[in-house]
Amino acid sequence: MNRIELFCDGACKGNQEEENTGGYGALLLYGIHEKEISGGTHNTTNNIMEMTAMIEGLRAIRRTDLPVVVYGDSAYIINGLKEKWYEAWRRNGWKTKAKTPVENRELWEALLEQVERFDAISYRKVKGHLSTQSPTLEKWFEKYREEEEDISLEEFLRLLTNNARVDKLASEFALKLQDSRPSIGE
Repeated sequence: MNRIELFCDGACKGNQEEENTGGYGALLLYGIHEKEISGGTHNTTNNIMEMTAMIEGLRAIRRTDLPVVVYGDSAYIINGLKEKWYEAWRRNGWKTKAKTPVENRELWEALLEQVERFDAISYRKVKGHLSTQSPTLEKWFEKYREEEEDISLEEFLRLLTNNARVDKLASEFALKLQDSRPSIGE
């Protein structure tokens, strides 16, 4: 395999609440080499953590001449990159079709700065939180093959396992932050 794979995920415990904790996880794979990256913050959103996971994962890649395949479960980010929504946003002064400011503009700009470093980069949407033992596994496998790439079931299971791994990194970091936060009155 002469490509780098990046799996990324974000988590937010108490998303949409005033007080919350978020975490992100990224896994880089290249041949027999692998690297895990995780981090997080207080008072964030799930989308911010998803984007941060991808930014930090891409930032950690030194070889920009090798093809990179990014796997994530955020439709917002994967679709935004695959369908190049950012091209219209840039043309329109970072405004959406509805003429409202693009949410998380600074993160989109940081993400695009990383993306544009690579000679070849592609994106694959993976179903989040899908167990390799799920009764709906076959349905999601077929959907992935239709929408993303024609792969074997064994390869699909490998993707799900790595996706679960980054989900765990993100969730564990968010929980660690949550546990370290002093309770009210302490």
